[in-house]
Amino acid sequence: MSTTTTLAKTEVKKVTPEENKKNIENHKKIATHLESAAKQHTEAANHHEKENHEKAALSTIAAHGHTALAIETQKEDVKKHALNTKL
Repeated sequence: MSTTTTLAKTEVKKVTPEENKKNIENHKKIATHLESAAKQHTEAANHHEKENHEKAALSTIAAHGHTALAIETQKEDVKKHALNTKL
């Protein structure tokens, strides 16, 4: 990270190709987990409609797990952006 650009009153450090690749991977990972969580929530709703509440509970737990993983990865990504930005 050698040069900086100015956006309003914020300076953002230049992102290396390696860092950019990692950023892309993180965003894709977050999206995959959120898509999986949405799928599990839809399955949970379908199970509830069929009054199969045990399967609905299992789908809800799986959805929560995917959401938690997405949030964890997103927090890592936000930290990197915060470290690369000077207000």
